[in-house]
Amino acid sequence: MQKQDHPVPHVKKTSAQKKSTDKIILGIDPGTVIMGFGVLQISGRNMQLCEMGVIKLDKLNDPALKLKTIFEKTVELINKHLPDEFAVEAPFFGKNVQSMLKLGRAQGVAIAAALTHNIPIFEYSPKKIKMSITGNGNASKEQVAAMLQNLLTIREMPKYLDATDGLAAAVCHHFQHNGLSTEKKHSSWKSFLADNPGRKA
Repeated sequence: MQKQDHPVPHVKKTSAQKKSTDKIILGIDPGTVIMGFGVLQISGRNMQLCEMGVIKLDKLNDPALKLKTIFEKTVELINKHLPDEFAVEAPFFGKNVQSMLKLGRAQGVAIAAALTHNIPIFEYSPKKIKMSITGNGNASKEQVAAMLQNLLTIREMPKYLDATDGLAAAVCHHFQHNGLSTEKKHSSWKSFLADNPGRKA
């Protein structure tokens, strides 16, 4: 596992104490109104929920300020949990071009926060995440949340399902990482843009 350069002291196990399968995964469901996130700790094949929640952006009217807040809040999560890997839900292709553009910007800013900390990025489509969690690529948010509650023995579910969507990205990545993944890993802007030419401004 590649070492990460973090701006705060590393509080996880040392490389001598840590198993090769131990890791922290930060999952993000990007959004410009509500951004969901979930932090998953992996020990061998065991998953444990560290934290999940949302960043509310609905009271911010300036689009640029929203993007700044997404970046800063993502960095805060990174500094708090020191994730080894970053899983993000890819924007879905809808009919509303403006909504897609805003969502793509939100995702890009969150990815930038992870890349500035040298954290590998893994991107999954909404259908891929739903299929991985429930076995049904057309599952509802409620069905995904219910499956996560069962998988991780979550006693109290969050008010906003954006939180479970962020967590679902992390769980999906864990499942795919066990030899089932067809998604490509990106460790720099150059490699990410090379595989996503449509994201260039």
